Amino acid sequence: MSKIGRMRSSRFLASSIGVACAAVLALPAALPAAAATPAAPALDTTSTSEQSATSAQAAPAGAPAVDGAAASPSGHTQSLPLVPRATDRGLGPTAEQGLGRRDVRSFSLVGVVWDDPDTELYGRVQVRTRARGTTHWSGWQDVETHNHEHAADPDTAERASSRVRGSTAPLWVGESDGVEVRVRAEVSGRTAAPGVQVLPDGLRLELVDPGTGVPDAVSTQATAPAAGPVADPPPVGTPVDASRLGALTVESAAASAVNADLAPLGATVIPALSRTATEAGLADLEPGMKPYIGPRPRIVTRRGWGADEKLREPDFLYTKKVQAAFVHHTASGNNYSCAEAASVIRSIYRYHVVSSGWRDIGYNFLVDKCGNIYEGRAGGVAKAVMGAHTLGFNTNSMGIAVIGSFGTTKPPAAAVTGIAKLTAWKLGLYRANPQGKTDLISGGGNLYAKGKKVRLNVISGHRDGFATECPGGRLYGKLGTTRSEAARYQGR
Repeated sequence: MSKIGRMRSSRFLASSIGVACAAVLALPAALPAAAATPAAPALDTTSTSEQSATSAQAAPAGAPAVDGAAASPSGHTQSLPLVPRATDRGLGPTAEQGLGRRDVRSFSLVGVVWDDPDTELYGRVQVRTRARGTTHWSGWQDVETHNHEHAADPDTAERASSRVRGSTAPLWVGESDGVEVRVRAEVSGRTAAPGVQVLPDGLRLELVDPGTGVPDAVSTQATAPAAGPVADPPPVGTPVDASRLGALTVESAAASAVNADLAPLGATVIPALSRTATEAGLADLEPGMKPYIGPRPRIVTRRGWGADEKLREPDFLYTKKVQAAFVHHTASGNNYSCAEAASVIRSIYRYHVVSSGWRDIGYNFLVDKCGNIYEGRAGGVAKAVMGAHTLGFNTNSMGIAVIGSFGTTKPPAAAVTGIAKLTAWKLGLYRANPQGKTDLISGGGNLYAKGKKVRLNVISGHRDGFATECPGGRLYGKLGTTRSEAARYQGR
């Protein structure tokens, strides 16, 4: 085995058990204990560990499942069962489900889930929401229904988990306290016989509040208003205020410790490095070889965007290397500011884990419209972390999601540049040429059978590995620019 292989095996593939042990040694002697919150059957509380410790309480049929506790730094999820609505008799009584206008607890992101992750929702999902504290209702907004291709590979433990549900893409709607939803089946040729099931079982509306991203112990402290204009900040990131973060928990220490070579324990940001410093680090690993690698970009850590580390599974999953980067869009809409990006990410994280039943957020990295880069799935930004982003091709790859929807909307230049900078650095760690090709083995999907060797661009769009609209036509059209820019950053 080469020196670089031995170094990566020891440095980049550390077990979460060892990381957790090391992290515990760096913690204060006493850690704040998590308080258990009583839960109704459909209630999702602020962490999955708290859910397992609570007792179920009955709730009225059809009533919103609402966390009765005070607003939490971790946020909360309201899960509302959908009910049949007036339908076309030719499609049967299950052709349309939904909920009429209603008052609910504050939320900012919506999605629809159902029982069987292998069942697709063939139809149209629309929501309208009321801005918090007002009487203003939005128009009907479409929710992207085809989302199953963003998932763990077939036959993996994450995919086989009994917690996993089918789900739409999430939609960011901003702070709201009222909602209405309709789900309408669309059957090709309208040939379904009366009474035939045309919508998945167990449809539920998920209303996600991102919380503050601030620990309970310090969540009541005041925050000084930010200086400068109200407009979106330049691409320097908007992590959670470090002065309000409080003591590290064991889980957050473990998530931070895997980046210990890059930033101090508990850091909210991994700082950018110069080209010289980045190249020197790679040259130390591979003496005598020209270091084709881009300068390490600034990355907001999970602690920086306020991840509740108790929501995810405790261990980290790794693959052998990073041969390719798949570019995605979150399909969550473009109606957010860069100052809200951390809240959007916390909402997507909670939707992936609590609502969809995944082990962690699916993407390895996220990029906002200002070009800020965020750590996604836990395990270490320099490591080959196994994600759940491109069904069939999560092995030996990474997933980068631009926050927004880019089917008809042009992606901001700053976001495209952010992808190029990130891929130039991360692919450079694994000697991958952004303008090159690579061979991946399909784990199974609708384009390539399981076990088939597929030749792909090192920087590919999601649609290159799976028949999907992702990352949207306008963003996909920018991948050529991304490849050339990333290669230039690598010095090629």
